[in-house]
Amino acid sequence: MDIVQLQQLMDGHPNVSAASKLLKEVMTLSVKGLHGSSRALFAVSLFRKQPNPSLFIFNDLETAGYFYHDLTQITGTGDILFFPSAYKRAAKYGQIDAANQILRTETLSRLQEDGRPLLIVSYPDALAEKTVSQQTLQENTLTVSTGEKVDSSFVAEVLDSYGFQYVDYVYEPGQYATRGSILDVFSFSSELPYRIDFFGDEIETIRSFDVETQLSKEKFSEIRIVPEFGTAKDKNATLFDLLPEQTIIATEDMRWIESRIESIYHDELKINPPDEEFIKADLLSKEEFLSAIQPFRKLRFDTNLLDPADAALQFETSPQPLFHKNFDLLSESLQEFLQKGYTIYILSDSEKQHQRLRDIFHDRGDAIPFTPINKTLHEGFSEDSMKICCFTDHQIFNRFHKFSLKSEKARSGKIALTLKEINQLQPGDYVVHLDHGIGKFTGLVRMRIGDKIQEVIKLTYLNNDAVFVSIHSLHKISKYKGREGDSPQLSKLGSGAWERTKERTKSKIKDIARDLIKLYAQRQHEKGYAFSKDTYLQNELEASFIYEDTPDQLKATQDVKNDMESERPMDRLVCGDVGFGKTEVAIRAAFKAATDGKQVAV
Repeated sequence: MDIVQLQQLMDGHPNVSAASKLLKEVMTLSVKGLHGSSRALFAVSLFRKQPNPSLFIFNDLETAGYFYHDLTQITGTGDILFFPSAYKRAAKYGQIDAANQILRTETLSRLQEDGRPLLIVSYPDALAEKTVSQQTLQENTLTVSTGEKVDSSFVAEVLDSYGFQYVDYVYEPGQYATRGSILDVFSFSSELPYRIDFFGDEIETIRSFDVETQLSKEKFSEIRIVPEFGTAKDKNATLFDLLPEQTIIATEDMRWIESRIESIYHDELKINPPDEEFIKADLLSKEEFLSAIQPFRKLRFDTNLLDPADAALQFETSPQPLFHKNFDLLSESLQEFLQKGYTIYILSDSEKQHQRLRDIFHDRGDAIPFTPINKTLHEGFSEDSMKICCFTDHQIFNRFHKFSLKSEKARSGKIALTLKEINQLQPGDYVVHLDHGIGKFTGLVRMRIGDKIQEVIKLTYLNNDAVFVSIHSLHKISKYKGREGDSPQLSKLGSGAWERTKERTKSKIKDIARDLIKLYAQRQHEKGYAFSKDTYLQNELEASFIYEDTPDQLKATQDVKNDMESERPMDRLVCGDVGFGKTEVAIRAAFKAATDGKQVAV
């Protein structure tokens, strides 16, 4: 069952219609009794029923992050925005986080558009930081669209004036690059960079692209290019100044939010080490915060309200109980819900988890029918009036559940990038070219190829011979890896030495392969012990791990099990970096052997 169908059940709750009606009549509405992720389902239902811009303020980053993740699981990321702090830690440490800057700037940029209403999620630490004014934002936003008559050199000049850095290859926000008729730019309002293709003085196409693969992702008719505002000096506005007047502001705990805003405002700047570059935050006082939110309609989730609300609604939900992987308690609880006429929904991102639960219930002899939901939320709940019970698999199995933000792509793009590795090479570093052998990296140079100027990589070899490598042949270059402290012998171009070295290596590899084939042919005729298929105990053990398996772990585990269940002797080595989950694969295999009465050496 799709999670959208679960959302539609909440759409029909009478309190959703009542809340929609009351928010048109009163300034403050109190909503109580929402536990777990029922709050996210209610928020989406209310947003659909009354599509006004909304700002949800939670007590801290973690709560806000999980709520944002729940919303995106239900509706996707189209109209849902996350507004974080611009800093890596607390604002008092002054360390700007570029990935968070993207999310902040995206929110400010989207609020300029007169389009669909937005649902924004934030927390006090983020709202306490002032932003640039709407006028500054408009003056420093470049809007380009397909079919527009504009010269690429003019766009480059504007980007220079905005403080964008000209580079050979774009890999992080605030950079742009040009290659012939193509201009790549990484705006601070987008998680992916844009590739603008010009035909003469006209913009022909605009696409986003993946930093690592350089492949196009999505086509756009219009984009907004926004520079970094983290270092701006004239931050004298707040997020509230950009919100439309019909915006609804929802708060988790107003007393806590006020005290947190006040605490941040009075925090002293702490920089360690003292010479580290930092940017001091312009902060909002508690009085300024209260004044800023005063004109808006408010939705309060507070448990205890000091100031009475104009109207109140009460839901009848209960949080998912803690089972600590105790299936006796789980079975007993679900049986009670079924006897009371509840419908059981189990939420999980993995179909394998649903199947594990079915197998566990079957092996235990428990007749517990449930409806699987194809996406999970952060916390399960039960709702009495609709008689639904929504439990999450990670809570049942006591697994850790984490949220992810869009900006993680920008953060990871800076790590896994061949182009960036090329940029990090220093003149004099040894490199290996697939066709020419070991040379020295001299740097990036520009050459005229035909009637165009292109960037190429210059490699020098023995006798100062040089090879110029096109950016389209980067896959042929890798950094030389050898014994530390020993300098390799440079290859001589045209001598054939590198080809002879490769041939000798190929010959030795063939000898090794021949011996291995002979060995494995003998092993094929040997007969080993075939272990039993997975049992209930195996399923229960695997379900008890607190982290979800990665795709590589799943594949490795399945391959090991297939080997163990075959009569052919097992011959497999599981390799992986430190902390990548090899032990979890080994424990599964060890448990499988132990349940068949075999000894295991660990």
